[in-house]
Amino acid sequence: MALLQEWREVAYSQTTDKKQLQKFWSDYFLTEKGIYEQLLENPDEVVRGTVKELAEKYGISVQTMTGFLDGINDSLKEKNPIEEMTEDTEVNLGFDKEMLYKNMVDAKADWLYDLPAWEKIFDEETRKNLYREAKKMNTIVKGKKIGRNDPCPCGSGKKYKFCCGRN
Repeated sequence: MALLQEWREVAYSQTTDKKQLQKFWSDYFLTEKGIYEQLLENPDEVVRGTVKELAEKYGISVQTMTGFLDGINDSLKEKNPIEEMTEDTEVNLGFDKEMLYKNMVDAKADWLYDLPAWEKIFDEETRKNLYREAKKMNTIVKGKKIGRNDPCPCGSGKKYKFCCGRN
């Protein structure tokens, strides 16, 4: 079974007790925060190695490393093959700083996008702009509603209610 599948079965289990699952996630988030603190100290350094080597480097289980890789993958310059990953798969952690920050905001992970290390990478104004951009990414803007008596947008010259708005 692929590592990612194993991770998802544990992390998103419907049968596990809610308290156990909460503890699992709070432990994971602390671990994740620690790894990001280390990565953000040298944001331009691309950390490489097998999944097993990186797990050992950060002092975590291979399963936890798999979860971390799943979470960071959308922020990487060069994506990892997470779907078919094994312990011996070569992976990298070369992230796009702006994309990583935006994805942390999008995930509502304030314990990550509020890390002090970001202050050394981006000034306050840049962080505010990235935060706004991330919030706008998932905002749906609806167009102006067409009134019954407005001209039909199809260009027929008829009122909307007698043309495309009949149904």
